[in-house]
Amino acid sequence: MDRLNPAVASQARERVPVAAFAVMAAGVSAALHLGKLAPAIPALRDALGVGLVEAGFLLSLVQVAGMTLGLAVGLMADTLGLRRSMLAGLALVTLAGAAGALVQPGAHALALLLVFRALEGVGFLLAVMPGPGLIRTLAPPSAEEAAMGLWGAYMPLGVALALLAGPPFIAQFEWSGWWWLMSAISAAAAAWVWFIVPADARRPSGQRGAPDWRGRLSLTLGAPGPRLLALAFAVYSAQWMAVIGFLPAIYADAGIAAGWTGVLSSAAAATNIVGNLAGGRLLQAGVRPGRLLRWGYAVMLLGSVAAFAQWGHGADAWSLPASVRYACVCLFSLGGGMVPATLFMLAVRLAPSSSTVSTTVGLMQQASSLGQFFAPPAVAWLAMRAGGWQWTWVATVACSLVGMLAAMRLAYLHLHVSPSSGARTSSSS
Repeated sequence: MDRLNPAVASQARERVPVAAFAVMAAGVSAALHLGKLAPAIPALRDALGVGLVEAGFLLSLVQVAGMTLGLAVGLMADTLGLRRSMLAGLALVTLAGAAGALVQPGAHALALLLVFRALEGVGFLLAVMPGPGLIRTLAPPSAEEAAMGLWGAYMPLGVALALLAGPPFIAQFEWSGWWWLMSAISAAAAAWVWFIVPADARRPSGQRGAPDWRGRLSLTLGAPGPRLLALAFAVYSAQWMAVIGFLPAIYADAGIAAGWTGVLSSAAAATNIVGNLAGGRLLQAGVRPGRLLRWGYAVMLLGSVAAFAQWGHGADAWSLPASVRYACVCLFSLGGGMVPATLFMLAVRLAPSSSTVSTTVGLMQQASSLGQFFAPPAVAWLAMRAGGWQWTWVATVACSLVGMLAAMRLAYLHLHVSPSSGARTSSSS
């Protein structure tokens, strides 16, 4: 793999168009809706009587759309229009968030929150699935890698901003004000996309060799690469969301002041951005994807064990000092950031054809959402059974071990894939 000359990299960064930054802002605004719930859990428990397990389902319900529609959206995004899909998603998260802000305490409060959270999940999926395709369309070839690197950080950046700003804002304006703010931000992002991103181009008629949706679906599901990518993405995102999503509640239970819970949680989430960027640089420097994946999962495994494991019982229980455990949570998030950076690159290489990249990414999103849906309630249940968070590492270790096995197989496939078969041969797919 060629090394990237610093002068060329600087020139590429300068050529990333403003419209690509609008797409990036849209992804971040959608991720804010994904991350807005975690800092609001203590307030929702006090105001609406939402329990810990119910909060876990509120955290994960946003993934219902990804579980059910990820592959379908990947298949149909080009037909529907990438810009139209993103705008529809931003509109939906804006309206669902505003409706959620109107929920009042009562017997149906939790049910209404669950419904609106599920709608936010649909909007999130519609908003972020077209992102890579739009950026490939908007960015010139010399700036494509720089622009895609920016897109890879949209999720941790949105979650980190929500975790940082949420606690002080909620303390001042309550959780409903927080919901209104998120809706206003996504509405502003939609306006930016509307005014600056070019309208979807019409697909040329009479295209040859491009399979219909049934053919693309069959190709994707029949190839081992997309299935392994989906598994690897699922076990990464499941453990990352379970740990980072519950950090505010974990620190609140430990008696840490609300202002500090947001700072600590957002800093831990932000290290994932560093991991994403570092993963891209390491790939450019020639580190093999399989090795980088194994490093990422290994760091997540070790970091989670050190952060949560407790030796002994009762008054004799012992764990690492709080500051060291927090550093290990940050290490867990940092190492994990190398995983999605690598998987998105492999999705381009291991897609069965240039016309199935979006379908492959859709399958990855669907598997990721499945993991994020089940992991937070499972970790919450484990914490309730154990009377604390000390057994959280059992879930993260299991996910990391599965990820390492998938990484070994992906490394083999990457070494044997034909360069001419990779989707990189056609950036318009």
